[in-house]
Amino acid sequence: MEIYDRFFKAPEKSFFLFGPRGTGKSTWTASAHPDALTVNLLEPELFRSYSSRPERLREALRGNPDRRTVVIDEIQRVPELLGLIHQLIEEEPRRRFILTGSSSRKLKRTGVDLLAGRAALKAMHPFMAAELGDAFSLEKALIFGLVPLVFSSGDPDDVLRSYAALYLKEEVQAEGIVRNVGQFSRFLESISFSHGSILNVSAVARECEVERKTVVGYVQILEDLLLGYRLPVFRKRAGRATTEHPKFYYFDAGVFRSLRPQGPLDHPEEISGAALEGLVAQHMRAWISYGGDRDRLFFWRTRAGAEVDFVVYGDDGLWAIEVKNGARFHDSDLRGLRTFQTEYPEARAILLYRGRERAVRHGILILPCEDFLRGLKPGRRLPSADS
Repeated sequence: MEIYDRFFKAPEKSFFLFGPRGTGKSTWTASAHPDALTVNLLEPELFRSYSSRPERLREALRGNPDRRTVVIDEIQRVPELLGLIHQLIEEEPRRRFILTGSSSRKLKRTGVDLLAGRAALKAMHPFMAAELGDAFSLEKALIFGLVPLVFSSGDPDDVLRSYAALYLKEEVQAEGIVRNVGQFSRFLESISFSHGSILNVSAVARECEVERKTVVGYVQILEDLLLGYRLPVFRKRAGRATTEHPKFYYFDAGVFRSLRPQGPLDHPEEISGAALEGLVAQHMRAWISYGGDRDRLFFWRTRAGAEVDFVVYGDDGLWAIEVKNGARFHDSDLRGLRTFQTEYPEARAILLYRGRERAVRHGILILPCEDFLRGLKPGRRLPSADS
């Protein structure tokens, strides 16, 4: 399997490294810290050992005094270790702990706060186009996504089909997170229709034939499992009434495609359009995360219907980004961006589309989506019409 250099930069002190299964956390730690003392809690014997007696970690460290870096994979499986790790950080400040996790649910309830800020919170995302270089293909990314586990597989379609089942078995069912796994599986399919759209919890509940509060809980579980997230509306200095509800996205375009039911009444361009918007969203989240979280990602929609897919607000300024799945652009595609610039004259606007021509129209930079994704690198400012 080819190893790609990741944009993720680790802090010098101890840190949590969260990310969905298969995003390359273990691969990165093994490559960046080959001499680290590693405890993989996915291994049944180690899981049983540390679950029954967390103090064994102290014994392991005493037996390896020269191992200054300690990697504990899937820390959420034994959250009781966090109290001991807190003590060890206090006792041995030269030790550095890297605690990886694919779910924050147990830790939220039982432990992250125990470290009292002594460990930073970092995230690993699916591949970015710029990390892959010539290996990146927009067409393939829209079908299979960019989860490293899937991307590096000889049969990505098969791995992708089993990806959600892996979570259901190892995270949801094994941990008893939900009482009705079949009901939760139906929810995963139903909410896929909300990918890239404003989340209507009541509509999802009707589709799943469950109570609204159950769907609210399921959405929170998706976020805790790092499989999905809600994107808030941008309201700073709002002069127009905006919608109150967030948008929803699965964390990866391929995972979305694998869960989205398709039939004779489904339009392929509708699904590919949602996948494209989600692909841009996951790149923007990675760009912000790897760049030090100096910016935040929003969307914008007024009650009158004017909308912009993404708003980036932070240290470097204010950007509005619209994503279109068509190979040509028209003035009507710029309407939301122009309305946003009327509200926020300082904003820089970008239209991304599936064509090849670059242009500037009405002060808006128009870019091929693939060019934009390939050029997106942490620490590099977003492009604009005046740059």
